[in-house]
Amino acid sequence: MFHGSMVALVTPMQADGSLDWEALDRLVEFHVEKGTDAIVAVGTTGESATLDEQQHCEVIRQVVDQVAGRVPVIAGTGANSTTEAIALTRCAMKAGVDACLLVTPYYNKPGQEGLYLHHKAVAEAVAVPQILYNVPGRTACDMLPETVERLSHIPNIIGIKEATGDIGRAKDILARCGERMELYSGDDATAVDCILAGANGGISVTANVAPAEVHQAYAAALAGNAAAAREVDQGLSALHEALFLEANPIPVKWALYEMGMIETGIRLPLTPLADEYRLPLRNAMLGVGIEMK
Repeated sequence: MFHGSMVALVTPMQADGSLDWEALDRLVEFHVEKGTDAIVAVGTTGESATLDEQQHCEVIRQVVDQVAGRVPVIAGTGANSTTEAIALTRCAMKAGVDACLLVTPYYNKPGQEGLYLHHKAVAEAVAVPQILYNVPGRTACDMLPETVERLSHIPNIIGIKEATGDIGRAKDILARCGERMELYSGDDATAVDCILAGANGGISVTANVAPAEVHQAYAAALAGNAAAAREVDQGLSALHEALFLEANPIPVKWALYEMGMIETGIRLPLTPLADEYRLPLRNAMLGVGIEMK
């Protein structure tokens, strides 16, 4: 259903942490103009953990309304409470999203059967297309390929964002259930190699600040042009690294501030980018030709 460069969109905020609706609209227009293939609202990069349920739904509705059908919208609706995940997913479906992205339940550390039953419950409760999201480095919970294979038989579970950065893991998932579900990379540094191995695209942090370049790299990889894809991606490698000098989305929000796209707002317990990382990030941005204020 989805392909190419899918931006894991930040949620812009004022310095006091209040939501900045004008900046959100501006970011959506920026991505439509630059060729981003789909917009993912209120995922990890969108600070879903510190938005309350009402704000979460409001951001999703605003993105859907501003996009106005020009590109697909995917909403992050995962939670470590199955009941909350169902409620957020229902809200997103009502808002008119094309799909929902559901991270594995974090902190409570369910086993594989618990993961299966959690995602099965959400899929059966809400008819919207759903994408699994495995990022054990942040959740302390790893959905194994065997569990992904079980879930791939549920009709409205249509894909997985695999963010381990392990190409072998991606190939295993594709071999098990590639005919039934799509696979998207969730790791910028390895996304091009993942697409060349058979993934349908990537959900990218880097695309927030270099959308045209990420789109170009992923499009070349999808076309099977490995040399062109790797050439563009190599030019982005320093930026990929710099955007994770601190926990995401700290660096990417600071980068967008430097570009004049958003204000400095970020919600505790996250804080603005530390001084020692600002020059390395600026240098990485300059290396890609990103204009800053």
